[in-house]
Amino acid sequence: MMSTEIPQLHVMFLPFLGLGHMIPTLDMAKLFGARGVKTTIVTTPVNSPIFSKAIQRISKDLGVQIGIKIINFPCVEVGLPDGCENVDTIPKGETSMEMTINFFKAVSMLQESVEQLLSECKPNCLVADMFFTWANESASKFGIPRLFFNGSCSFSLCVPAACMIHEPHKHVSSDSELFVVPGLPGDIKFTRKQFPEFMLSNDDNNGFAKLLKKTNEEDLKSYGIVFNSFYELEPTYADYCRNVLGKKAWHIGPVGLCNRNFEDKAWRGKQSSIDEHECLKWLSSKKPDSVVYICFGTLAEFSFAQLMEIALGIEASGQDFIWVVRKNKKDEDGNEDWLPEGFEKRIEGKGLIIRGWAPQVLILEHESIGGMVTHCGWNSTLEGVTAGVPMVTCPLFADQFYNEKLVTQVLKIGVSVGVEEMRNMGVSAKREAIEKALKEIMVGDEAEEMKKRAKSLGLMARRAVEDGGSSCSDLNALIQELSSM
Repeated sequence: MMSTEIPQLHVMFLPFLGLGHMIPTLDMAKLFGARGVKTTIVTTPVNSPIFSKAIQRISKDLGVQIGIKIINFPCVEVGLPDGCENVDTIPKGETSMEMTINFFKAVSMLQESVEQLLSECKPNCLVADMFFTWANESASKFGIPRLFFNGSCSFSLCVPAACMIHEPHKHVSSDSELFVVPGLPGDIKFTRKQFPEFMLSNDDNNGFAKLLKKTNEEDLKSYGIVFNSFYELEPTYADYCRNVLGKKAWHIGPVGLCNRNFEDKAWRGKQSSIDEHECLKWLSSKKPDSVVYICFGTLAEFSFAQLMEIALGIEASGQDFIWVVRKNKKDEDGNEDWLPEGFEKRIEGKGLIIRGWAPQVLILEHESIGGMVTHCGWNSTLEGVTAGVPMVTCPLFADQFYNEKLVTQVLKIGVSVGVEEMRNMGVSAKREAIEKALKEIMVGDEAEEMKKRAKSLGLMARRAVEDGGSSCSDLNALIQELSSM
């Protein structure tokens, strides 16, 4: 007698090799797995521990099994240091752009290895990150849909898509002249300085610009898009993506809310460089909504002079704060001369500096946090939204200027520090601007209204992932559609 058992749906995830992409991908796999879907994550040897430790906890706590497949990353072959398998580890300095281009060359060379896995594992769907420009081609070879994982939000996909269609940036007289993005609701304005180079360049010899342009084109050709966002946050732009751009799209976030226990929140990505309990104890000594959390993401590389400006701006604002500095910045003599003289003594009890990786979600969820300063990377932005805190926006590159406009112009839960130009390294924010923006979100005339709006969005985010919520329903609908194919 023939079996009528329905085969288990199998989804393979291919995250880009950076913590900001791998962390939400793991959360997605966890969400799919909790609904009975077989899930497999593809990564490289150096990156595998980031997944394996978390997967052990997920298996123990939830009984959800997530598979890992490891492929070699050709770092040495393209001129990268041995073991440079993560964008966060690309050497900084004068050769950083060359090294970044080499890194993306190595990513382009992974196609054959991934297709070998597709042949062996026979998944029903490939969820591939935005930088795998060959993913559509690979998925089509095996007759399966490729879903494009958009590490950002609908708004930040719609802005460049609308600009590629209408090209408003070609009709301004200077790089600093504001233009409105045509066809996009909300009267959204930018300057050419705030756009990535690939949007502006007609130089066919610019390999990196060509790569990013192809990335955008290929992503829009995929079967559909999965967003780490929720419909209520950006309904106008979610509808624009579906109805104007004509894309199938599912908003299943905030995916990070699948992490319920202390360890999953504390050890997302890396182990914290500060004792989580001591950090929370320090926060508990402060009044509700009185502390600013300051963090510029994993890729920001500031000069000593810029760090000095940030420190002086923070101090002048008079606000209690936690400031995350990703690396222990020292000069050749081993001195931390980026800190103003006597700074740490003056801020004793008032400020906490974390040198390295911080338990960001745990910090933001604490009742004493009343605002954050962010580079506007989407993970941090969404974590700020979910925690219900207003933001000071300080974008650096990539989609961060788009995310800033969403926070400040659309949601009205943030204040810009005034960065006017996209840069690969650091920002040019002055201490006076930092001081002013911090005071605006914490004690300014509009602070209470911003806080009310932010807290309302935080509640919406949590409702979205509950049973019957918009993100929960979108994820169930996506799984049902994939199962029926």
